[in-house]
Amino acid sequence: MRQLEGRKIIVTGGAGSIGFATATVLVGQGADVMLVDINREGLLARQQALATSGRQVEAFHADVSSGEQVRAYVAAALGAFGRIDGLFNNAGTEGKVASIENYDEAEFDRLMAVNLRSIFLGMRHVIPVMLEQGVGAVVNTGSIASERGLSGACAYNATKHGVLGLTRTAAADVASRGVRVNAVMPGVIDTPLLEGMLETLFNGDVPLGKKTLGKVAPQERIGLPKEVGEVVAFLLSDAASFVNGAAWAMDGGALCTIRH
Repeated sequence: MRQLEGRKIIVTGGAGSIGFATATVLVGQGADVMLVDINREGLLARQQALATSGRQVEAFHADVSSGEQVRAYVAAALGAFGRIDGLFNNAGTEGKVASIENYDEAEFDRLMAVNLRSIFLGMRHVIPVMLEQGVGAVVNTGSIASERGLSGACAYNATKHGVLGLTRTAAADVASRGVRVNAVMPGVIDTPLLEGMLETLFNGDVPLGKKTLGKVAPQERIGLPKEVGEVVAFLLSDAASFVNGAAWAMDGGALCTIRH
């Protein structure tokens, strides 16, 4: 189904696994996309990978925690597309792992900027465009850490809880004016970053690490970036026209139960 035919959508964190997988789904459903990322080399490689999709694919190098640079990518999207129908506000990072009494203050501030300030800024500068159009949809990236505590990740958890607060407040602010705002909450997703972490934690046995983490969820596997992308595409489409202020978990059921 091409539910997004002709839609113009910005994807931040577009050089990352989830951002790129989502962009691939979006162009497959007929959307034109702008990829935004701080990783210039990765960004251009992702743009090139989508060059044969038959859709318009733009790339914009930006630090999404900078208000000036967010305004710039919004202006560039308007210049390229003439309108903005959707925003996948996805850029983020996991940060360092440390107990709260040892957590570095500078690292805490960095995650607040990358994971939370960027979500605010994206909405702050895209939503006015959508309000002028009278229509639009935003999807913010939270995490199952938006709903649970996670030992050693105080900054990450705080930012992902904050994403839900911003999502719900923004939805309440603009729902009556034609703009929808929702969030996705991925669980353990199969990405190069995860593999790097498992390489360390499981002494090089990445398959064992994936199998072990998969047992956290009743489905007993980890998720794929494309599976996140499919839900994002739905939330950006008219098929989700009455979905607003919601947080969609994509975790194989991890949040619905307690498993050992």
